[in-house]
Amino acid sequence: MTTQTVKILRIREVVNKLGIARSTIYDWINPKSPRYDATFPKQRRLGMQSVGWLESELDEWLLKRNLASSTTIAAHP
Repeated sequence: MTTQTVKILRIREVVNKLGIARSTIYDWINPKSPRYDATFPKQRRLGMQSVGWLESELDEWLLKRNLASSTTIAAHP
């Protein structure tokens, strides 16, 4: 049996992984923002003033987003 390592990424690591601005992530997780993305993984509370995201959820979100955009492109040549 193999054990999967659970890795939690802090905001700086999420910015580097996704290659987007920190403000974009905060827009995606803010329901009041016009750029809100309900499909973006939820942040996890790590302590009183710290949060992080599960890397596995970010990877899954990226794959689904990639599949959705490639399907859309294929549907509209």
